[in-house]
Amino acid sequence: MASGVTGPTRASIPDRTLRSDRWWLEPLLTFVVFSGFVVFATYRAFLGRDFYVEPYMSPFFSPCITADCTDKSALPIVFEWWKLSPALVILIFPLGFRMTCYYYRKAYYRAFWLSPPACAVAEPHSAYSGETRLPLILNNMHRYFWYGAMVVAAFLTFETILAFGPMEGEDPGIHMGLGTVLFVVNSVLIWLYTLSCHSCRHIVGGRLRTFSKHPVRYRMWTWVSRLNAKHSTYAWYSLFSVAAVDFYVYLLATDRISDLRFF
Repeated sequence: MASGVTGPTRASIPDRTLRSDRWWLEPLLTFVVFSGFVVFATYRAFLGRDFYVEPYMSPFFSPCITADCTDKSALPIVFEWWKLSPALVILIFPLGFRMTCYYYRKAYYRAFWLSPPACAVAEPHSAYSGETRLPLILNNMHRYFWYGAMVVAAFLTFETILAFGPMEGEDPGIHMGLGTVLFVVNSVLIWLYTLSCHSCRHIVGGRLRTFSKHPVRYRMWTWVSRLNAKHSTYAWYSLFSVAAVDFYVYLLATDRISDLRFF
């Protein structure tokens, strides 16, 4: 028996869609932007260099775990046996978190698998197995990737604090440049995206039977719920910010530009 859009319970409409608007524009933009980010992140990860210039550490490489980062990493213990690019390990957690994200599932289901490409548009697949088989079954690991993303966000926050430090040879005290501003913006957006996650909302208050008996957790749940309403916005903003900060550090490390210092 046919299933999916050709199933017996579906309306028999020969047209793929009756929509007359540019419904294809959103999935196309998602495909282009997300593909561009994946290509850029993969290139930077395998490049494995030009990720640090005092006092900035690229978010793709933080915490840096190789022996080359002994005096640079926020991580006190460095794995000297790891000789490859540190980003090949670190990016597993934030990328895994994003790839299994509830919002990003909607985005790449539409843009990459056309399942469906848009509302009221028939998908080309004749059957749907849900998230019960590989690779989609891996989406059930989202809550575990969330814990790893929290750790990464904490390191990015520490790197942001270090970005206020003076460079070698400068007077001690707080120093600030354009890179510092970018690090602060990126850190805030990363936290907003991480804390607005549906898994975070469930962890904070999803299993409570009676909110009145848990006023603190209820208050936290309401805060996360407000953030959750803009989860998709934070997802894209943080995606752009983390790529922009890495690219800025790359330009500084390769002497293509100089950091604009405010004080």
